[in-house]
Amino acid sequence: MVDTTAPPSRPPRRPRREGRSAPDVRAWLTGIRSSGFAAIMLGLVVLAAFVLVPTIGTYLDQRQRVAALEEAVEVGEERVADLEAQRERWTDPAYITTQARERLYFVAPGEVVYLIDNDLPPQDVPQEPAAVSDEVQTTRTDWMGQMVRSITEAGLSRTVTRTTEP
Repeated sequence: MVDTTAPPSRPPRRPRREGRSAPDVRAWLTGIRSSGFAAIMLGLVVLAAFVLVPTIGTYLDQRQRVAALEEAVEVGEERVADLEAQRERWTDPAYITTQARERLYFVAPGEVVYLIDNDLPPQDVPQEPAAVSDEVQTTRTDWMGQMVRSITEAGLSRTVTRTTEP
């Protein structure tokens, strides 16, 4: 009986030679087996990527816009609530009287008002400003004298009028 075996599906590997860094591309490509089903599936994956990527981008952009608009609505609702609370305060006669006294210094007939000036505690009183620089404290030129000279020269200068010849 003769023992026969099927030929190998790939060519036998050759030992790598010293100094050779690039693999044999032809041998690698011949080792890839493809079928029609794999090609169709690869095409469907690529087609799905082309179809879904813009759709997903649009979806994410719309979600960002919706989130921004929801935040704007929330801010608007807070503003409306603040304005309604303020409107409610202004319907109270005591609040109106208090605001008139504080803002406009209104008084009731017969009342005496005392306005106190400089009623800040000593630590809150603004101090004299510190020098900006140790080098520059006074101007080196007499700007007042220069301004007076400029004014007098402008007033005493002759004005030239244009004469037209007939």
